Amino acid sequence: MLEGIIAENVKLQRKSRQWSLSQAALETGVSKAMLGQIERQESSPTMATLWKIAKGMQLPLTALIERHTDEQYCTPQPSINVDGVLDFSVLFSFDPLLRSEMFAHTLEPLKEHLSNAHQFGVIEDIIVISGTLEMLVDEQWCELLAGDTLRFRADQPHGYRNNSNIPVIFHNIIHYPA
Repeated sequence: MLEGIIAENVKLQRKSRQWSLSQAALETGVSKAMLGQIERQESSPTMATLWKIAKGMQLPLTALIERHTDEQYCTPQPSINVDGVLDFSVLFSFDPLLRSEMFAHTLEPLKEHLSNAHQFGVIEDIIVISGTLEMLVDEQWCELLAGDTLRFRADQPHGYRNNSNIPVIFHNIIHYPA
C-alpha cells in the first residue's frame, strides 16, 4: 500500500513540475531508472532515496509518503517501515504555515539509521520518549535518555542508533526553511 502512495505522489509531483524522468533524475540525484521503477511500483525506495527525492523537489517528506485527502484525523497513521530499520508514523503532516511536520519513530534494538543531509536550512527536534537513543550530529555520537531533547541542523549527515536490547521510541519534528 505504501509503495502505491509513494508512486502516486512522486509521479504527481514530477508531472506538476512538467519534468521528464530525466529532468527529475537530474534534480533529485536519483537515477531515471529508479524513479521509473518507483512510479511503476516495481521498487520500494529506501529512506535515503525518499529524502533525495523530497530534497530535489523541495518538498517535505510527508508530501511523498501520505495519501493526500481533505480529511483530518485524530490518531496517528499506521506505522511505516521503509528501509527495514526505522519504523515511523506521521503525527502531524506538513503544515505550510508552521513549515514543519512531526513523526513518531521506533528504532529496534541494535539498529542504526544514517541519514544524508536534508535541504539547506532544515532543522530537526528530537524528543526521546523511552529507551536510549544515540544521535550522530556534527560527526559525533551523543547519548539521549528518555525525556531528553535535541535540536540540530539536519542539512548535514546525521544518524540514529540504538545500542540497547530494547526498542527506543522518539518523536521527530522537522522544520523547513521559508
